[in-house]
Amino acid sequence: MPTMVLSNMLSKHSLRHHLKRLPSASRILLHYSHQPTNDREDAADDSFRARERHLLSLFKHCATMRDLTRIHGQIIASGFDQHVFVVGRIISFCSVSEHGSMDHASSVFGDIRYPDGFLYNTMIRGFGRTRGTEQAFSLYAAMLAKGKPADNFTYAFLVKICAQSASVGLGKQAHCCTVKRGWEAHVFVKNTLMHMYGAFEDMEAARRMFEAVSNVDLVSWNTLIDGYASCGLYKEAVDTFSRMRASGFGPDETTLVVVLSACSELGALDFGRQVHSNASSYVLDRSVSVSNSLIDMYAKCGAVDRALEVFEKMKARNTVSWNAMILGLAMHGHGEEALKLFGRMQECEEDQEPNDVTFVGVLCACSHGGLVEEGNRYFDSMQRDYGISPTVRHYGCKVDLLGRAGRVREAYEVIGSMPMEANAVIWRTLLGACRVHGDVELGERAKKHLEELEPDHSGDFVLLSHMYAGKDNWSDVFDVREAMKGRGLQKPQPGNCLISSILPNVTW
Repeated sequence: MPTMVLSNMLSKHSLRHHLKRLPSASRILLHYSHQPTNDREDAADDSFRARERHLLSLFKHCATMRDLTRIHGQIIASGFDQHVFVVGRIISFCSVSEHGSMDHASSVFGDIRYPDGFLYNTMIRGFGRTRGTEQAFSLYAAMLAKGKPADNFTYAFLVKICAQSASVGLGKQAHCCTVKRGWEAHVFVKNTLMHMYGAFEDMEAARRMFEAVSNVDLVSWNTLIDGYASCGLYKEAVDTFSRMRASGFGPDETTLVVVLSACSELGALDFGRQVHSNASSYVLDRSVSVSNSLIDMYAKCGAVDRALEVFEKMKARNTVSWNAMILGLAMHGHGEEALKLFGRMQECEEDQEPNDVTFVGVLCACSHGGLVEEGNRYFDSMQRDYGISPTVRHYGCKVDLLGRAGRVREAYEVIGSMPMEANAVIWRTLLGACRVHGDVELGERAKKHLEELEPDHSGDFVLLSHMYAGKDNWSDVFDVREAMKGRGLQKPQPGNCLISSILPNVTW
């Protein structure tokens, strides 16, 4: 009903009562369409707005659910419990903040007699944050049943929830709903649909969505590039980046991080250098994430000096910066330099504590440098001084450390003392050490464990064969090769050392 008609139908008393139940934007429209003639009405309206402003100002200092509960009490006491805009701030906090509670949001939402579309969308978004897929779609159904039209935000939130939960069937149904309701063409919804299909590893569908976008923006390009990279299609990610640049779009921080990561995986040093040289100095100077990606790219492509140059030029660093550089030095055998850098990290004024990834790099550096005693000391220090419990990766590094030093029996004892089951990488690391140092008996034990975990890994047969050959056990070599032929296994191509399987990818 138009505002002017509504204001003419209401008495002055009922108008003031109705104003309290409307969002502030609607209330302001009503205020100007029906100017009060009484000073008391002016005073009442001013008092109402003052109380509203006061209640909204309380949310500036709201950081916990305890704070929110107190504010909620004041809202109820002030008679604003049905004021959609004010109560909406409660639901927004519960839905968006990591300290929020969707149970509390649901309770508040259920008490609102006339929730608007914004509140429905906020609740759906909140259920997405807490992985409440079923609740989100139930609320969507209730929204439509009550005649509240879904908009681009509604469908974007629902599609994102499908991507998070890997619900392919539900995601396709959500896509059909966007088509049926006429929202598929909206660029915001299309970008979210592209992201969803990328999460489903259906990049053909994501590409079709992209090609159908009439008003492609930078987010569209970034979504497609990130989808390819997330699916391991690094060449396609780099090619799409080139297309983006040819179309006149300049990269932002998100683009650069994803493309440089793709270059790292491809070993595309020359292309990575081009990306670096074409990036704006503004982004390079202000984005720690881009600098971290550059360090990782140069290190993985073998240009450790360039990685160190980027690291030293950084105006600000985070823990990831130190980790990327320590790991880069360790991977390429610069153990002493990696440990010196770790010492700098411990002493830096930025107060950036080492984490579990840092110690993977430190232990890897000790392993490549043959620094057994130092490695054992760092392994003990990790939990004693920093409260970091060793993971399977740390134990893998320790096994590699002892194995490279020829202390394969100690390495075997470490595996036996682990609080978790050893994985195939650890047993393969021990098998590799047994091959190098000629411990056939222990190597055969390691191979038995690998038979249980990954029976058809051709590299294990090759390691065992080389171990027998080193002892001139040619009949055993023949048996191993026959076993490979019987299983249809081929000798693997030369690749990275075993320790590379232990190293984590740096997270920005």
